[in-house]
Parts: sequence; C-alpha cells; structure tokens
Amino acid sequence: MARKRKSGTGTIRQQKDGRWEGRAVVGYDDKGLPKTKNVLAKTKHECQEKLTKLMETVGSAKSEKICADMPFGEWMDFWYQIYIKSGLRPATQNTYESTIYQHIIPQLGSIPLCQLSQKDLQQFYAYLKKEGRLVRTEQYGKGLSDRMVRMCHAKCRAALDQAVQENLIRTNPAVGCKLPPKRSREMQVLSRQELQRFLIQAKADGYFELFLLDLSTGLRRGELLALQWTDLDVESKTLSITKQVNRINGELAVSPPKTRNSIRTLALPQQAVDLLIAEHKKHPRNPYLFPSPKTGTMYDPDAFRRTHDKILKAIGAEHIRFHDLRHTFATLSLKSGVDVKTLSGALGHYSAGFTLNTYTHATAQMKQDAADTIGGVISQQMR
Repeated sequence: MARKRKSGTGTIRQQKDGRWEGRAVVGYDDKGLPKTKNVLAKTKHECQEKLTKLMETVGSAKSEKICADMPFGEWMDFWYQIYIKSGLRPATQNTYESTIYQHIIPQLGSIPLCQLSQKDLQQFYAYLKKEGRLVRTEQYGKGLSDRMVRMCHAKCRAALDQAVQENLIRTNPAVGCKLPPKRSREMQVLSRQELQRFLIQAKADGYFELFLLDLSTGLRRGELLALQWTDLDVESKTLSITKQVNRINGELAVSPPKTRNSIRTLALPQQAVDLLIAEHKKHPRNPYLFPSPKTGTMYDPDAFRRTHDKILKAIGAEHIRFHDLRHTFATLSLKSGVDVKTLSGALGHYSAGFTLNTYTHATAQMKQDAADTIGGVISQQMR
C-alpha cells in the first residue's frame, strides 16, 4: 500500500502519457478558493523533487475556508476540483459532476465536515434508493439503482479519506456503511440462431454493415460510431481505433478511447473490408464510416441505442445489450481458438488476465474440451 503524503505537501500522480504530475495549493483568492500550480517530470522521484522546490518557493498555503467545520458540500467541491478533476476524461468528469452536484451536495452539503456521521450517510443512501432519481421516473421508478447508490458512496468515502489525510477529521464516517449488494449484470452471449436473426433484421433495416463490423471486432459503441473512412487501410486490411464519441452535457464529444490500451489497430477479414468499401460508396463525401441516417453527421450514441433496441425488439431479444455484441465476439473468438493475449489486444483490455477473468465461462469450456481431448489420446494409448 502506497504511503500517504503529509498534509500541505501536495499530490503526485502518474498521467496516462506516462509522465508524473505534482500539484499543490499555492494560495487562495479573495473568496477563499484555492489556487494551484503543477509540475511535470519523467520519473516519480524527479517529480517529487520539483514539487518540493515549488512548495519551498511559495510556502505552505493556508486558508480559513479549508477547516474542520466547513460545510461538507464545500469540501466535496474542493476535493473534486483540486485532487480529482484534472486526471479524468471528459465523460468521467460528467459522471463525477452529476453524482456530486446533483445528489451528494444537495442532500449532505450543509452539514459541517467534522459533524458528518455514519448515520447521515446511511440515511442519504436510503433516500437515494427510495426517491433519489431525478429523471425518467415514469420509466424506472423514483429510486436510484444499487449501482448508483454505491457510486455516491464511493465519492463520499474518497473525499472523506482525503479529509482524514489533511487532518481535518480523525476518522472516515463512510467506512463500515451498509450498502446495497454489488450485482454485476449477467453477461449475455447471442446464440447462433439469435445471431442469424439479428443480422437478418439489421440488413432489413439497413444496418447490416455496421453491426457485422462490430461483431467482427468487438468495438465499444463509442469507438464504432467515431470511425472515419481514413481509419480504414484497405491495402493492409486494418482499422485504427484512436477515438470514441460520447454525449457530455447534452453535446457530442470526441475523445481518446477508454484507456491507452484501447488505442489499437485491428486486422479485418476481406469480407468486412469489401462491405465497408461498399458502405462508403453510399456516401462518398462523408468522412464518417457510419454517419447518422437523419443528419449525415456523426451518429448520436443515444439515437443509435434506439436503433439497436428496435432491432432487438423485432427479433424478441430485448434482454441483449449492445455491449453483449462485444461479449459475443470475445466468446466466439476464444471458442474458435484465438489465444487470450491476442483477444485482449483486439478488445483494448489493459491485460490478458482481465480478459481471462471476464470470459471465464468460455475458457472453462475450453479447458474441459482440452481435458476431453487429452483423455481421448490417453485412452487410445492404453488400448
């Protein structure tokens, strides 16, 4: 477990590009809000030295605003803006901000930081489960999902951990809270019959090429919709995955993929290349591989989800999510003999171990098949 840095010495973290960033509060404005400076370095040790010199130059910044009896809402805002926000992708920032500013601060924000209790937090979680939903209540009910309640708890706990580290409170009241059970939605894999019906319906609706490419590559939805014609190399039969699209604060935003490993180059079968060439001929002047049929611009992920749901409803498979197409690709790949490391690279996972753990259902069957094969060989030798 990494040692915590002392209060007032700043924070150090490694960025996605491999560099180390040190950040510290160097003063406060007239409203008591913190002003920060950062340093960058190739190694953690170098970053630590630069940060120490920075702190020696500006001195230890203090403010009456940052204190034990400040409102919890102000501490949450300070924690997010200073310690968290700069290291997040835009889509993740959006998730943090909706959780903090729409749920946590409105309900707990006025309680003094040093007086926030475990009872306050438990009552807050119970409220979220009963009537915490702000939108689509007619569709989903008034309460938030177990997953969302756990997300709110995670943010509270992390912010309170930082308050303990800064010596603002002695203990973290979020530790030991009772939470809704963690339930992972069961992975769905299309059967051969469902897969056939799905592609037939997709072709009838004019989306055959789009969904065939996804089932051939296991792309995430945002990666698929952000594809441009220039990402396809016809000669080498490869597809470059360098970006994704998400809807953030009501606007479409293009950003790098989920992780560094998600930036990858995929090999395509000739059949897929031929279909993509034919698809591009339908709209040769459009830069996107799969533009919106209504606007001709980048396909909105929300609108695309409705298209996907419509196809599933037509074939009676409403239980299948779009992400399950990715699971179907991975499962079929493993069962067809693709090794785990190659599949992990194609999916953009950070390690082959993660891929192995995610698709244990497929690898377990592969192990059994291997055992049966070996058993058959041994039996023949014993005859």
